Amino acid sequence: MTVQEGRFAGRPVPGASPAQIRLAFGLERMGLFALRFPRAAILILLAVCFGAAFGVMRLKVDDSLSQLFRADTPEFRQYETLSRRFPSSEFDVLLVIEGRSLLERASLEGLRDLVTDLQLIEGTRGVISLFSARAPPEDGRVPAALFPEELPEGAAYDDLIARIRANAILRGKLLSEDGHLALVILALDPAITGTPRLSEVVGEIRNVASRDLGETGLTIQLSGVPVMQLEIREAVERDRLLYNGLGFTAGSLIAILFFRRVSFMAVAAGPPLIAILLALGALGWLGFRLNMFLNMMTPLIMVISFSDSMQLTFAARDRLIAGETKREAFRNAVLVVGPACVLTHVAAGLSFAALMFSESDLIRTFGQAGILSTLIALFAVLSLVPLLGVLLVRPEPGSANLKRRADTGIDALRSVCAWIAARMTRRPGIYSLLSLAVVALLAVPYARLEPHYRLADQIPDKHQAMTANGRLDAQLTGANPVDILIEFPVGASPYAPETLATIAEVHGAVEDQRGIGNVWSLETLRRWLATAGGRSDAAILRRYAELLPPYLVQRFIPAEQDATVVTARVPDIEIDHLLPVTEELEEDLAGVQARHPGYRISVTGLSAVAARNSASMIGRLNRSLTVEVAFMALFIGLAFRSVVVGLASILPGIFPVLVSGTVLWLRGDGLQFASIVALTVAYGLGLSATIHFLNRLRLVSGVGEDPALGVERATILVGPALILTSVVLACGLGVTVLSDLPALRIFGWVSALAMLAALVADLLILRPTITLLGRWRLKLLAAQAAK
Repeated sequence: MTVQEGRFAGRPVPGASPAQIRLAFGLERMGLFALRFPRAAILILLAVCFGAAFGVMRLKVDDSLSQLFRADTPEFRQYETLSRRFPSSEFDVLLVIEGRSLLERASLEGLRDLVTDLQLIEGTRGVISLFSARAPPEDGRVPAALFPEELPEGAAYDDLIARIRANAILRGKLLSEDGHLALVILALDPAITGTPRLSEVVGEIRNVASRDLGETGLTIQLSGVPVMQLEIREAVERDRLLYNGLGFTAGSLIAILFFRRVSFMAVAAGPPLIAILLALGALGWLGFRLNMFLNMMTPLIMVISFSDSMQLTFAARDRLIAGETKREAFRNAVLVVGPACVLTHVAAGLSFAALMFSESDLIRTFGQAGILSTLIALFAVLSLVPLLGVLLVRPEPGSANLKRRADTGIDALRSVCAWIAARMTRRPGIYSLLSLAVVALLAVPYARLEPHYRLADQIPDKHQAMTANGRLDAQLTGANPVDILIEFPVGASPYAPETLATIAEVHGAVEDQRGIGNVWSLETLRRWLATAGGRSDAAILRRYAELLPPYLVQRFIPAEQDATVVTARVPDIEIDHLLPVTEELEEDLAGVQARHPGYRISVTGLSAVAARNSASMIGRLNRSLTVEVAFMALFIGLAFRSVVVGLASILPGIFPVLVSGTVLWLRGDGLQFASIVALTVAYGLGLSATIHFLNRLRLVSGVGEDPALGVERATILVGPALILTSVVLACGLGVTVLSDLPALRIFGWVSALAMLAALVADLLILRPTITLLGRWRLKLLAAQAAK
């Protein structure tokens, strides 16, 4: 068959009974409403878009660092209890100040000015710094500040620096061992952290620091939960604009190069753009909040809708070239391609539904938003392509021959598709066996992927907070808190002998645990009193605790005084290193609890929750993907009423997943939340090419003829559109590699790679496999008929 002989625009071949199957139960006919009532459709569209615009303005950003692990589990409920009763770490801005001249006189004076000025910023509650330290208590009197009002000079200054570096409260906690890094902890008012006012306060902190330390030569970087939340919020908002702009631009450019007319570009690219508006508007009205995954919805909607929009437009264009009127061409395009569009959107929706089995509220919400967006995209594509086609396309009479001559690019793609189909169907058994071997080989590295997680995956890594965390990891044992919650028996006091003994044992166990440092608790104060003042009994401890500012006391003792917390820090390390540390600590503390019955001791904090839950969450998503593969094969087989079709869809479906997984393994990235979610979603999206090919195959295959003939016809018809739409899909998802969020960059390149691999699988695996299985089916039917 020549390329030009293949230009029959998908009309069924005589005797092709499979074409009578209604794949989508007539749901594609929703697109005919706009053709019958274009004015009503335009009015409805304008009204819906107007309402969606207001919905988009209602979208807010969820910048919580714990959102990924938000779930109805005992571990997360324990963490929520801790955050509610001891909220300090959730509202602390960490100022990391570094320089070789840190302990020189001019630097310390500038640093003291900074600490003083920070307390004057509206929205702050207090500061913990080097200047919070006190001299040893004398005769029961209130101890004086370690730093005198006027810094001494000469030998007296050297003596002061020696005492500062030896101070047990400061060394290794607020001052690095080499004396080159200082940590200042600024407590913010909780009321401002979730509001736009946070950006103003953080900006003012930066301005004050730059002013006070500008001439000292010291560097300052900000971190802490509020700063990381602000950076996440800014990155999400930036990415949303970036994805909308670049995704639409890429799709439009490819469409205009593909169709060579602005009108066809508008028909192909307009529905996806409107689908994005409608979907985001619906999410806004329903109260969804943008986060690191939900921010991916824009390129995903573009990908889902643009693929089918291109297929419909291409089919209508072929029919216009064949001489049909606009209305006939777009009507027939809906009837021929529409069923496949319905199935591709259902497949995408099912891939989002697989995420509903996750324990994470964040991922389940992403799944819900994906299902809703997929339904909206289906409605937009089927309704708007024919509507825009009738309104915008202006075919020129007698120009069919001119269009054919001008289609050199499309004809080149058709020639390539014809060549591939001919080669793949010539020896389908060999190519199918080779495909099976390749898939089996790729399954080996995929099976060796281990769950990976770091908090850094959620935070923009090109911003200041991550750099500051890296310095804290290197100099002060880490930036991420691990908290040990100690709940007292009824009636027990924080200063009771048994309580203090329990706190001391817990504090000691945490200090002795490898990989954990910078431990703070009431025991820290008790030890300092014992070393510096010679007394550490409960009465003196209570007295000094009551002298501390309320915001500082509440870090360790809540208003109810029925619990306390021991806080430590760990570096941002992978879960396979953090989990053993957490488990060893829990084992040691189990012994402490056994020696102190009635006291409940729990290891919690975001790092501990992540260490316990991330591996199981990722593993569960991976198992859901396996179930999805089997379910999708069953779904496609039932939709086409064919066992052959269902079996043929398995290898090309899992090939892109295994390719992406192998690349992850080679890079040493492992399975992260972003990558397993990307693979789950990309699997459903990658089936788009398979479904469109199978839909056209059923229309152009003759009853009883060699399946290779139908495969070649269908490949020539849909191949160019499949190739170009796969490029669009990869471009639409690939723009996420420009994100400042590491998780979204991984999502982007994994998804883009999977989409390109899906095209390879469709051309080189599906063609020989469906041909081989089709021939086996014919032989089986012939054998049964001969009996």
